[in-house]
Amino acid sequence: MRTVFRGKRISGILGVLPERSVDFEEEVGNYAFPPKQTLRLQKVMGYQSHRLAKDTTATSDLCRAGLGHILHKGWLRREEIGGLVVATTCPDHLIPPVSNLVQGALGLDREVMCVDLSQGCVGFLLGVIQAMMMLEHIPDRKVVVLAADVLSRRTSPRDRNSFPLVGDGAGIAVVENCPGAGEVHAVLYNDGSRGDALRIPAGGSRMPSTPRTAALRDEEGDGNLRALDHLVMNGSDVFSFVQAEVPPLIEETLSWAGLGKEEVDWYLFHQPNRFMLRKLAEKLGLPCEKVPMDLVESFGNSSGACIPILAAKDLSRELREGSPQCCLAAFGSGLSWGAMTMRLGPLDFCQLLETDL
Repeated sequence: MRTVFRGKRISGILGVLPERSVDFEEEVGNYAFPPKQTLRLQKVMGYQSHRLAKDTTATSDLCRAGLGHILHKGWLRREEIGGLVVATTCPDHLIPPVSNLVQGALGLDREVMCVDLSQGCVGFLLGVIQAMMMLEHIPDRKVVVLAADVLSRRTSPRDRNSFPLVGDGAGIAVVENCPGAGEVHAVLYNDGSRGDALRIPAGGSRMPSTPRTAALRDEEGDGNLRALDHLVMNGSDVFSFVQAEVPPLIEETLSWAGLGKEEVDWYLFHQPNRFMLRKLAEKLGLPCEKVPMDLVESFGNSSGACIPILAAKDLSRELREGSPQCCLAAFGSGLSWGAMTMRLGPLDFCQLLETDL
């Protein structure tokens, strides 16, 4: 899909993080590998710590805390909200949708359009695209995009491939009509035939969760213990996918927008790990200083929430005071990959919120 939006902008960004931070070294003993071997990953992948939500925290709690903070600060009024778009792979329940739970918990108007997207890594970009389409029909209101996950709950703590990099959190953006805003160009691809590269086998209608699906096993023969209820990632397939598909995606998106690589001030990419991002920057010929890549080592990979959390963490001042040209890109579960270019800012707010959730 290729599309362009006109007269629309992101006016504010909030990253929401659980306050609990766990260091990589604390978890080395969880894995069935020699500690020295495991610690070598720290240098290669950039693992240091990740944020983990409490066992009692659900996805809607992170969304409610973040949007509630925005309303409390006066950055947005309840009556201005015309839509909620929630992108998550970890809904509180199969029914009702997370967006409805947030709407009810915060006492929003019953006319607010509530949409849930079952999306992971590209969830924020898809949420922004959905919000911009909705704004065509609610021109006098704003749409709030909430990308949130508690993926640590669906990842085995005995899985060295996945658990060190996952982080819980939410990324929130307010999207609104703005006649003077520049064009937003977006390109999106999907390939469900490769979806098994990132999957949670059990828990849906294909394989409901049972005591059998909760049992830890080394099903893949790679030394990592997982249950069928847990995330399984084929690291080599994901790496090959990113290196093969994302560079031409970025090239196509920039060409579609009429931009040269040097005209982009910041490349805000989904954050799988530092190693993969460095290889991606090298393949694209991008200076690493234009590609922030420190999210995993600080907070973990927060799935669809990565891009807004990264923006709030590393570029808060730049996005509040200026209007840099940005290229946003995400890639992962689906398999899905997409990118968009826009002038991001000056934002009404751009910050991180730590919660006790």
